[in-house]
Amino acid sequence: MALMLTAPLLSSEAIPPVAKGGFALFISFIIFPWVFETGYELPKSIVDFFLLVTGEALIGIIIGFFLALVYSVFQLSGQFFAFQMGFGASSVFDPLAQVEVPLMGQFLNLLAMLVFVSVGGFKKIFISGVYQSFKLIRAADLIDGREFLMKLFSGTMGKLFETALTIAFPIVGTLFIVSVCMGLLAKAAPQMNLLMLGFPISIGVAFLVLFLVIPFVVDSASRIIEAGFRQVESIYQNIGGGGV
Repeated sequence: MALMLTAPLLSSEAIPPVAKGGFALFISFIIFPWVFETGYELPKSIVDFFLLVTGEALIGIIIGFFLALVYSVFQLSGQFFAFQMGFGASSVFDPLAQVEVPLMGQFLNLLAMLVFVSVGGFKKIFISGVYQSFKLIRAADLIDGREFLMKLFSGTMGKLFETALTIAFPIVGTLFIVSVCMGLLAKAAPQMNLLMLGFPISIGVAFLVLFLVIPFVVDSASRIIEAGFRQVESIYQNIGGGGV
C-alpha cells in the first residue's frame, strides 16, 4: 500500500482509494504464500511487530518515491522551454498529481506515461517493489544503508536536472537562435511589430522541432525508466541483507 501511494501513476488521485486498497490486498494475497514458505519470521511482541510493519512500509515509500523522482524528469524538461516558446504563463491542471503544471511539461508527462505503460512499468513495479523487496532486503537494512541511500538520492537529484536539460536542449537551443534572429530583425527593421510576430514564430518553431525529436524523446524516456528500475535493484544489492 505504501508503494502504491508513492509510485508513478499508481499514486494518482484519479484512482479511487477503494481501488488502491483492493489492489494492494490482492497483491498481498498473491505474495503471501511465497513469503510464508520462505519462513518469514514474525516478532513476538507487539512493539517489534509495529516496527517491522513501519520498516516494510518505509521500504515501499522509498522505492515509490525514487521511481517518481526519476519519472519527474519529463515534466521538468518541458518547463525549461515552455517559457521561451511563450507558454510560461499557461498552466494546466494535472488530474493525476492534483497540481498545476506548465502545458509542455504536461505534454511530455503524458508521453512518458505512455512509454511507462509500453515498457511494462507496472509489472516491473510489483516485481521489483514487492517480490524483490521481500527476497533481498529487510527493514533493518535501511539503518545500515542510510548513507548509501542519501548519496543515491542526492546524486539522482543532480542527474534529474542534467537529464531534463539534455531532453529539452534541442528545443531550447533552437528557440535561442530564434530569439537572436528576432533581435537582429528588430535592429534592422524597427518598423516591424516583432512583439506580435515573435510569439507565433516561437511557438511554431518549437512545435516543429518537438515533432522532429519526439522519436528520440521516446527512446530517451524508455532508457530513463529502465535506468530507474536498475537503480532500485542497486539499492537491494548494496543494502540488502538477504531478505527473507
